[in-house]
Amino acid sequence: MNEQLIQPTIGLLYQMKELLESLTDEQYCSKIPLLSDASIGQHTRHIIEFFQELEMGYQTGIVNYDARKRNYTIETQRKFAINELVGIAAVVAKENKVLNLVVDFCGEDSNYYEVPTSYQREIVYNFEHTIHHMALLKIGVRAVATIELPENFGVAVSTLKYRTVCVQ
Repeated sequence: MNEQLIQPTIGLLYQMKELLESLTDEQYCSKIPLLSDASIGQHTRHIIEFFQELEMGYQTGIVNYDARKRNYTIETQRKFAINELVGIAAVVAKENKVLNLVVDFCGEDSNYYEVPTSYQREIVYNFEHTIHHMALLKIGVRAVATIELPENFGVAVSTLKYRTVCVQ
């Protein structure tokens, strides 16, 4: 297990947990025009389900993000989503192993590819994917709540490094 990958990933999951704990159920479920009428709950579900699909793929050897289950409970019940985030953080630390990633760019079940990947590579992908959605969530939170988010919430590590270099 690579702690340099796992600990920051767990940190992101706990940032998400803290965000959800600071919202009301109504704020969590509200459709937000700035997010094309998506809710914070929908973005949270999307993040969680990618990690859950990776967990299932670790067991089977095949990761297929397109085939993930879309659990409406995650996007409508904030406390349930919080528990899911904590659960993922508890099991994300695993030994690296080779996996296959199912890729379908055409939307046809018969026209897909399996690409070799690894657990660590998919953790990196999920980390970046989560940050991307956190950036969107920051916009959404500002539209529905007056809570203060950490300055670096939803900002990629490469962007933080770039900002540091530019300041000097």
